[in-house]
Amino acid sequence: MKSVKRLLHTRYRLNDLEKSVRFYKEILGLTEVRRHKSPRGSELAFLKASGSEELIELCYFPSSGPVQVQPDLTHLAFEVDDLAEFGRHLAEHGVTFSDGPHMKDDGGGIAFIDAPEGYEIELIQLQKAWIFDRLSDRFF
Repeated sequence: MKSVKRLLHTRYRLNDLEKSVRFYKEILGLTEVRRHKSPRGSELAFLKASGSEELIELCYFPSSGPVQVQPDLTHLAFEVDDLAEFGRHLAEHGVTFSDGPHMKDDGGGIAFIDAPEGYEIELIQLQKAWIFDRLSDRFF
């Protein structure tokens, strides 16, 4: 059976490319890896998280009309080391959690913030046992 090999990128279309690129870089700490104009005329910026290979493609394509993000349409989920610490980082930039954080007894938790265009960002603090298991697989 034939199957796809791996996820390369996910596209989010926007009304304001520069505002969103700043948010993803300054607030989430993503790195912009490339930028170009597509043959159709879209302006594209590709960003990546330090521990991921998959890219996020931010797309500005005004000729297809304005973007109106519906509530709970889609979201990106990112791992963070510590939700409380990340919350302090957000506050320094004038950003607040839109939901959470919701912590579990095992040390894991989730919280949400809203990106400039209304796309939801999920922040996940992994449970301590899962982190140990992942590190054990790598080192033992």
